[in-house]
Amino acid sequence: MLFPKDGTAQGVAKQRLIESLASPNRRIIHDPFAERFVLGSSLIKIIGHKLNVKLTQKLIPGFHEHLISRTRFIDDLVERIAAAGIEQYVILGAGYDMRAHRLKLPFTMQLFEVDQLQVQRRKISKLPKALKISDRVSYISIDFNHQSLKTQLLNAGFDTSKSSVFTLEGVSQYITKAALCSTLSELVKLTVSNRSTFFMSYVDNRLRDDPKACFGPGYPWPAKKAATIMKLAAKLGEPWISLYSAEEIEQTLSEFGFTVSENKSLEDLNETYFTPVGRTLSENHIFKLEHFVVAEHSSD
Repeated sequence: MLFPKDGTAQGVAKQRLIESLASPNRRIIHDPFAERFVLGSSLIKIIGHKLNVKLTQKLIPGFHEHLISRTRFIDDLVERIAAAGIEQYVILGAGYDMRAHRLKLPFTMQLFEVDQLQVQRRKISKLPKALKISDRVSYISIDFNHQSLKTQLLNAGFDTSKSSVFTLEGVSQYITKAALCSTLSELVKLTVSNRSTFFMSYVDNRLRDDPKACFGPGYPWPAKKAATIMKLAAKLGEPWISLYSAEEIEQTLSEFGFTVSENKSLEDLNETYFTPVGRTLSENHIFKLEHFVVAEHSSD
């Protein structure tokens, strides 16, 4: 199974909901749809942004800000390259992602959301009625044990002659390295005649052997927090099985013709996103165990 189930999708949507409760001049992202997918959303709204963030900080400092900065980084990337003329957007492991409806994307841009059938069914059932049918968005459910990503996308109308962007957000740690390579191989076949941009996030392999390197200086109990995070994922039935170094990611992408242009973490994005709204994180709240990578592929 390539993509994780509903638990992860809900967890990310919950952080988007919490951030959306902040005042407009202080928030990093805004997702007016997130509450539709989160159990207990009414209580979260009553508690409010400030207290929800404080509760998250007590458990894992910087976790909320990490997920929100990842969301914003991808938002900015997709809007930027869409404005530059990219024609198709494929969201791999889409979960409860609502970029198709909340970002400023050209009306001519075609979007494809790929995920497990049960997750997609729940998502569509929760969408506002006006968004359930859209000519711009195609929902592609896939069984990777029996179906080809390339075939499913082509059957849904993906055009290999058009430029494309692909995002794989918060997924690589849950799948095998062979599965990631298989996905990259399929993407290359789809973009052989045009340029493409690929985003993926990955968990730093130092988390197991040198957890201090995955957090800011002075971060409280890094080894304990690292163990807690991995245990929680396993208890949810979604263990982290694939961790990477920056060099391994760059080499893997290179093998399929992708050139890394950016590799960021919350440490890099703190000043970019949080400082301008008066929410700069101190070093002991920097949670940088996951990295955000942008890679380019050219048909030349």
